[in-house]
Amino acid sequence: MAHELVAEVWRGDFLESEHHGSVVALDSAGGLRLAVGQPDQVAYPRSSNKPVQALAMLRHGLDLDGELLALACASHSGEDFHVAGATRVLAAAGLTPDALRCTPDLPIGEAALRAHLAAGRGKAPIYMNCSGKHAAMLATCVVNDWPTGTYLDPAHPLQTAIRDTLEELAGERIGAEGVDGCGAPLFGISLVGLARAFARLAAATDGPERRIARAMSSHPEWVGGTGRDVTALMRAIPGAVAKDGAEGVYAIGLPTGEAVACKIADGSSRARAVVLVAALRRLGVDAPADLATFPVLGHGRPVGAVRPAAVLAG
Repeated sequence: MAHELVAEVWRGDFLESEHHGSVVALDSAGGLRLAVGQPDQVAYPRSSNKPVQALAMLRHGLDLDGELLALACASHSGEDFHVAGATRVLAAAGLTPDALRCTPDLPIGEAALRAHLAAGRGKAPIYMNCSGKHAAMLATCVVNDWPTGTYLDPAHPLQTAIRDTLEELAGERIGAEGVDGCGAPLFGISLVGLARAFARLAAATDGPERRIARAMSSHPEWVGGTGRDVTALMRAIPGAVAKDGAEGVYAIGLPTGEAVACKIADGSSRARAVVLVAALRRLGVDAPADLATFPVLGHGRPVGAVRPAAVLAG
């Protein structure tokens, strides 16, 4: 991908580092309002694809709503209520956490991790940030009498349904295939396609798309967690559907049909919210001011900031 400069890292009045990337903003009719880098090239959405994966599950009989549906779309922090929620989804399907095939891991939330380690607990699939999605995948398999032991196989009916749903919402064919960090199949699309998919979800007025949007925007703490920027974004922007992803990916859809998707080339997470918020402001959206920059620390206190580059700040 041919990326452009999208964020600058300032330590005091000295430009210390730069982040390159690609970003796209769509207007309510799906037209380009902003295109930086090459947002039409294929990228892996990573966890930003979770709302679309959940949509495929709803279309195939998954019976979740509210906070548990939001959890199916989540990269959760591993707080107690997240872990309990994933366990509830499994129990309703007659399963236990032993059925999960996601990677054993620790909570990703700082406070949750400290409490977890203080309690002497180690890694397990149920604590992994994708366990809500995997619990929902297993529940979908149970509803359809699909095998649960092989639900991560790309040829499994569940993964075929997810692939078809992503191509439909993105309006394009899958351009790359791989394996995500949690072990699930990973399908690559362009940032334009990712933004288009989020616009479809956020602007929906009925059907399973509307269920996804309502669950995420009404229960943002279940999508991220305490102190997470994805949670703060959805709390601040009514009706927004936002999802962060690994390797510097972020996407957000608005009830107006507008949407933004970005990818930071070096995979850094510190610049992605800064870039996303700058693009939202180019759409005229009143995005949270505290996410417009990211603090650069010196001796534990802010001494600078990650800021949007001129191409986005103008």
